[in-house]
Amino acid sequence: MPSHGFSEASYYLWRSKFGGMNVSEAKRLKELETENARLKKLLAEQVLENEVIKDVLRKKW
Repeated sequence: MPSHGFSEASYYLWRSKFGGMNVSEAKRLKELETENARLKKLLAEQVLENEVIKDVLRKKW
């Protein structure tokens, strides 16, 4: 059982996700997850902006 300030459940979750990877693979996965989250946020912002523009244009005519 881990004794470094995290729960056993956290350890097993981490192990199931990263257990078969080497350090460079785990770092690359983390980078890709971070980039994916950034792109999802940008997409959501763009979709919202497009909806606002459509609403404004509908009200003008």
